[in-house]
Amino acid sequence: MSTTRFIAAAAAVLALSGAARAAVVTKVVDYEFDGVKLKGFLAYDDAVKEKRPGVLVVHEWWGLNDYAKDRCKKLAELGYVAFAVDMYGDGKTTEHPDDARKMTGLVRENVQVWRGRAEAGLKQLKAQPNVDGDKIAAIGYCFGGSTCLQLAYTGADLKAVATFHAALPKPTGDEAKAIKAKVLVCHGAADTFISEDSIKAFRGALDGAGTKYDFVAYKDVVHSFTVPGADAVNIKGMKYDKAADEDSWKKMLALFKDTLGR
Repeated sequence: MSTTRFIAAAAAVLALSGAARAAVVTKVVDYEFDGVKLKGFLAYDDAVKEKRPGVLVVHEWWGLNDYAKDRCKKLAELGYVAFAVDMYGDGKTTEHPDDARKMTGLVRENVQVWRGRAEAGLKQLKAQPNVDGDKIAAIGYCFGGSTCLQLAYTGADLKAVATFHAALPKPTGDEAKAIKAKVLVCHGAADTFISEDSIKAFRGALDGAGTKYDFVAYKDVVHSFTVPGADAVNIKGMKYDKAADEDSWKKMLALFKDTLGR
């Protein structure tokens, strides 16, 4: 074989192997909690055969939309198995703030339902045959970040929790002590949706329990800073910030490397 033909053949093999590594598979997973039918979203790289860490992804108040699904795909490309939980039922989504407020309100008003639906999603993730059940993380955006914290307060077997522009529900002393995960909170320092009092109460509870956590506040950054086009919703105080989005993602990956081993 000529040198030119050999190089061309080698390049083709490398291209094929690269394509195989990026063979991300996605599927809808039907499950339920307390009689409510739920539709989660699973993403993983089919080219990776061994068990790998799993990441639970919890959506914003808009529901399980394309944004949450895209984050799952991005995690799958990095070698994780990602599962986006459905917190509303039937995969419902909305683009109207009033509807989103009502849907989150219905979930939040009953903490057992709130935590139960999150736990049901975690169970689905752990049940996947390609997931290492001892290496699980949970991440969430806005309402989803609060949901991840509620899950951690139950003593769920999580290695890491990362929240982005999330409300910070205060745990009881026992709930704070029950947290097994190392927690990363990525917050916009100019976020008017999250009060300073709630931040102090949250951090005080975690400090009192000796919980391992990092609190990152981005200067001059407001709510929804990880969501491109957030300001198009026409809600004052919501805006995408590229630098904060990219830095918070890097910090999350560093947390995963520390706690999940990759």
